[in-house]
Amino acid sequence: MKAGTSMHRGTPIGRTNRTARRALVTSLVFGATVATAVAGALPATAHDADHHLVPGNLLVSRTEYVAGADIITPGTTLLPAGCTTACVTATNDGSYPGVWNNEAVDPSFGVSSPIFLDQLTPSGQQVSTLSVPDPVRDNRGADSNGLVTSFPSKSELALNLSTSGRSVTFMGYVAPTNALDVSNSNTPGVTDPTNPVGTSYYRAVAQLDADGHFTFTKTNAYSGNNGRAAILNDNPGAGFYYTAGNAGNGGNPQPAGVIAGAGAQFITPAHTPEGVQVPGAPTPLGSFNITQLGDKADKVGKDTNFRGLTIFNDVVYLTKGSGGNGVNTVYFIDTTGKACPNGVGLPQPGAALPTSPLAYDPSTIQASGLTNNMCILNGFPTALKSSTSFPFGVWFANANTLYVTDEGNGTATYGGGIYTAAAAQPTAGLQKWTLVNGTWKLAYTLAAGLDLGTPYQVAGYPAGNNPATGLPWAPATDGLRNLTGTVHRDGTVTIYGITSTVSGATDTGADPNKLVSITDDLASTSAVAGEHFSTLRTAHGGEALRGVSFTPGTGTGADH
Repeated sequence: MKAGTSMHRGTPIGRTNRTARRALVTSLVFGATVATAVAGALPATAHDADHHLVPGNLLVSRTEYVAGADIITPGTTLLPAGCTTACVTATNDGSYPGVWNNEAVDPSFGVSSPIFLDQLTPSGQQVSTLSVPDPVRDNRGADSNGLVTSFPSKSELALNLSTSGRSVTFMGYVAPTNALDVSNSNTPGVTDPTNPVGTSYYRAVAQLDADGHFTFTKTNAYSGNNGRAAILNDNPGAGFYYTAGNAGNGGNPQPAGVIAGAGAQFITPAHTPEGVQVPGAPTPLGSFNITQLGDKADKVGKDTNFRGLTIFNDVVYLTKGSGGNGVNTVYFIDTTGKACPNGVGLPQPGAALPTSPLAYDPSTIQASGLTNNMCILNGFPTALKSSTSFPFGVWFANANTLYVTDEGNGTATYGGGIYTAAAAQPTAGLQKWTLVNGTWKLAYTLAAGLDLGTPYQVAGYPAGNNPATGLPWAPATDGLRNLTGTVHRDGTVTIYGITSTVSGATDTGADPNKLVSITDDLASTSAVAGEHFSTLRTAHGGEALRGVSFTPGTGTGADH
């Protein structure tokens, strides 16, 4: 089965009502399965004894803020972490959520945190929790296997099923818990001397099987920024990861290793313990440059600030929805060299998945970037620096229908008890696109039930306003990030999504958010009355949800 295809085609035991059917739905995030960081789950250690993952259940990635006030001393702790010049002193201690107000003086600010994978029924009921190994936290030695995330980094921890469905993958950092500014650190093998963060940590891909076993592969890619998603191509004769992320946190021109280690990457899985791995230079998978559209070149290496990743019909798709360069839109990798002579096109029939890294000329990379082998999907936006398009996840229901999440513009305009800019967005939420005569067209956007812009109360979260911004701590939904879905025999689809937020926090990526679901009529080209999102889970204070997918083995058994 190809990643991105629907796994359950209806309910295996013949249930017909939508509520019962949702309990058996399978989901793929951004075409392949992505992890759901579900905040508000049971305590992190409550279910660690049960590592068996049941096919057909959801898997949600979640992180918890575990640092104490004493990790930072206001007026004394120097920021950014490891700085040698232009240092500033922290304004807030490590207490949550005021700790994020340190971003006012350190734009690279973050605190690393542990990762948990919650197994849920498709109706949102907790089954078990799997703790991702952390060598320092678990007292197993710094050379043991393990991974952490950066708590406020909203784009991290997407979960994806492999092309066979036997494994789930995601990305993080080989770093200790409670470390500062990890998400903007260099990698050990790719150093940018202009990066204000003076520390270095490897990024890594984590792979999980149905029995709860982890393997980890280090990489020097994404120096200065973060790896966001990974998919394992484990088709016969294959065996490599495709990944998405961003790189660079310094000046221009960027070092060659930063440019080569940005965007889409091709990584070969390691077969040795993480602690003894010494990865080489980054190996890019794909590249796009706005000059393909006839636009003037901008900062080399920043047109590929990717976050969404999926595979459908042997084509790798990625999205860009943030950053000050490039085009916020949906892309694909063209392995034929024929799909888009002018930067925009459709995948060619019979295209194959990539089997090797992108070839490029190291002598020209700083001046002109990598070789371009990517296209914007025909019909999707081509405008530079869009203020209205913020795509994140994408999921194909079939070859002619795809769902794209839009996380919203993040504007914290507040008045009359609501975030007015968020509430007024016409395309934030879940977009449905259909292929019509060779062009993808936006059919409608689903947002009912998301209550865009309306603040909601969170358990364990402060009331009142953040003194740093004068706006309410209480978050409001601004759109959606990662997603997954399934097609039913009755012609409907059920889609799961992770919400984005807007609030008075200095870093809204640290806000407690939600896991939601909706069922849509697949054939409809206009919005169906009565369709609305339901909230399956709301994160507690000190938690954040990140990705959602189905468990390893989903769709590979006799009933799928």
